[in-house]
Amino acid sequence: MSSTRSRLLRVGVAIVLIVGAVLVSVPFLWMLAGSVKPESEVLDIPPTLWPKDFTWDNYVQLFESLDFGIYLGNTLMVVALSMVGLLLRAMAGYGFAKYDFPGKGPIYVVVLATMMIPDQVTMIPTYLILNQLGLTNTITGIVLPGLVSAFSVFLFRQFFTTVPNELLEAARLDGAGEVRIFLRVVAPLSGPILAIQGVLTFIASWNSFLWPLIVATDQDRYTLSVGLALLEGQYASNYGVLMAGAAVMVLPILVVFVFCQRWVVRGFMMSGLK
Repeated sequence: MSSTRSRLLRVGVAIVLIVGAVLVSVPFLWMLAGSVKPESEVLDIPPTLWPKDFTWDNYVQLFESLDFGIYLGNTLMVVALSMVGLLLRAMAGYGFAKYDFPGKGPIYVVVLATMMIPDQVTMIPTYLILNQLGLTNTITGIVLPGLVSAFSVFLFRQFFTTVPNELLEAARLDGAGEVRIFLRVVAPLSGPILAIQGVLTFIASWNSFLWPLIVATDQDRYTLSVGLALLEGQYASNYGVLMAGAAVMVLPILVVFVFCQRWVVRGFMMSGLK
């Protein structure tokens, strides 16, 4: 009786998950299909999911007539520079986990306390500082405030506390310096946490909208998310171009998550357990 009930429960859960997956997937499939349809076919009644006349014109218009190529380049630069911040966060977490220095406790408390302050509170002061430094309307100004994250430092610190000190001491006895120990000993052990933080950093920098909108005053400094919002205003009635722009925004995130999901799940589990 219990085995039958358990089997029915698993079947019920599977059905619910399948229905949920279909409901979530349909809008993405509709977006992808609409991005390769002519403008007239997007508005057909009754609507069709698979395009009758397959075309890349929406993407061609997106990158040739508009500035989406520039926006894509800016976004890739922001993502690449943000990954440098990932190394800084890892080193900060490693320092808090494995080194003793004066003021370590209070400094760590201050770092954690910054997580309680909403970004909107520090946005204007940060902008004023960058303006004084001449970094507004630059890629550096877009990236710099987000290079270090207190939450990332916290997760790295939690992970690095589980690395055996004996392993580090053995490396020191072999003559390895502190930087070499971090890069050659600690970093290879940190695959799961680096993967999850890398994916989260990629998603945050790729989708960043409000801060680039504030800092960038010229369109040649816009990122994809800002460009997509601008596109919605200029091409509100051309749904094919809008769906092509949305596809350019969404597909890289889906690809990154699909290839890294095993590491992401493992990283979340290890961070939660440790």
